[in-house]
Amino acid sequence: MGCTRDAILDALENLTADEFKKFKLKLLSVPLREGYGRIPRGTLMSMDAMDLTDKLVSFYLEKYSAELTAVVLREIGMQETAEKLQEITCKGPAPGPAGIQDHQTAAKPGLHFVDQHRAALVARVTDVDGVLDALYGNVLSEEQYGAVRAEPTNPMKMRKLLGFAPAWNTTCKDLLLQALRNTHPYLVADLEKS
Repeated sequence: MGCTRDAILDALENLTADEFKKFKLKLLSVPLREGYGRIPRGTLMSMDAMDLTDKLVSFYLEKYSAELTAVVLREIGMQETAEKLQEITCKGPAPGPAGIQDHQTAAKPGLHFVDQHRAALVARVTDVDGVLDALYGNVLSEEQYGAVRAEPTNPMKMRKLLGFAPAWNTTCKDLLLQALRNTHPYLVADLEKS
């Protein structure tokens, strides 16, 4: 989950709803490199920025997904956003931009496991309810617990849960990590190796 994925997500999240819709429509018609297929229209049109970023990277891999995203952004008239995306993906993140992390940043002292592996946790945690039960009362209020449980899919539940994380101290994040170790020991072990 390197800086390329985060840069694509940042670019897509900064589009207005109309621009995002244009982006998805243009993605359906822009010429692709030989050997690459299209994301199916039915799947594509219902995606939010996070899901589309994941789909772009899984379909086209990080390098080509960044190039393709920049091409589509230019096609819809978002040259500045395309330039910014290419700058970040070609050079790596500039010093200090919020929300952009790579493996070097993740290795810096003080960056918690939860912050390092946010995208992987959203994509790979399958028992969110078990994690929520462990956090209820200690980290999550009743309203927060209910708000996360109300989300229809596990990735949406994890996004909602991790949306509360910026307000947490290290103890709260440690409790989440312990809950993940208890419910998903192999996932945590795999992420700790990366």
